[in-house]
Amino acid sequence: MRSHDFSDFDRFDDRPVRRKPRKPRFADEPAPARGGRLTEHERARLARLRDDAYTETELPGGADRWSTWDAGGHGPSPFPDWVVTELAATDTELGLLKTGKEADVHLLRRGLPDRSRECLLAAKRYRSDEHKTFHRDAGYLEGRRVRRSREMRAMRKRSAFGRNLIAEQWAAAEFAALSRLWTIGAPVPYPVQLSGTELLLEFLGDDGGTAAPRLAELRPGHDELLRLWHQLVVALELLAGEGLCHGDLSPYNVLVHDGRLLLIDLPQVVDVVSNPRGAAFLERDVRNMAKWFAARGLDAGEIAEQELAARLRRSAGAP
Repeated sequence: MRSHDFSDFDRFDDRPVRRKPRKPRFADEPAPARGGRLTEHERARLARLRDDAYTETELPGGADRWSTWDAGGHGPSPFPDWVVTELAATDTELGLLKTGKEADVHLLRRGLPDRSRECLLAAKRYRSDEHKTFHRDAGYLEGRRVRRSREMRAMRKRSAFGRNLIAEQWAAAEFAALSRLWTIGAPVPYPVQLSGTELLLEFLGDDGGTAAPRLAELRPGHDELLRLWHQLVVALELLAGEGLCHGDLSPYNVLVHDGRLLLIDLPQVVDVVSNPRGAAFLERDVRNMAKWFAARGLDAGEIAEQELAARLRRSAGAP
């Protein structure tokens, strides 16, 4: 019998009823938001938590959850051999890799209970509560719209429902950007899976779980610095050839793994032509990176900042 079948009998007079918020049934279930509606992804996620709580008292090997491979969108195919796709796999949380203004990145091990197949993943989880005044929304969301006007209103008002929609939109935008860039051979981590506000990515680091350093943390010599600059130029040219720029590029969202430069943090990737500020974003990307490389020892002739920016604008089709 459904609880809403008796919705007309909730009160016996005209006085409004003040109900207490429902407490979480399980230890790992978050408290319900005050007001607003759950998005479809969030509703499905909570349903899976309830189902797991009813069917399993303890997961194999002390894992935190069953693999969510069957519950989300997948990265470009063919999938790399290291991606664990078996539904019998479990996910185990290994710790926090990075905390940011809009999302946290956790280290996750996905593998079969007998440890015969497993891989490390970076689980990037966008926090909807932080989107009350998400500082990048206004400029980067130009040209991105959802189909339903009620959802647009919720996002503008920053209601609980709207903030969760924004978080899901940013996760989906980053997943789509990474999938597109991976397909054309750009130096980005492989996007394994998207489920609501959680994005599972290739972990860039060693087998022991130590993440690759950010460019800002390195002090390379001149020859290595020049190699990294050339790698960056190739990456920017690949993006520009697709009409895109990173949009928020800095030495803090570039990793160096085994001598290879990789771009990360791409939820705000910008279409240089359709976004009115696209050319400005592109030029800022070049300026930010040129400044860092110049401060580390490359001279103006090796960087050629103005020439690079102009070449990228032409490649992207910007005026």
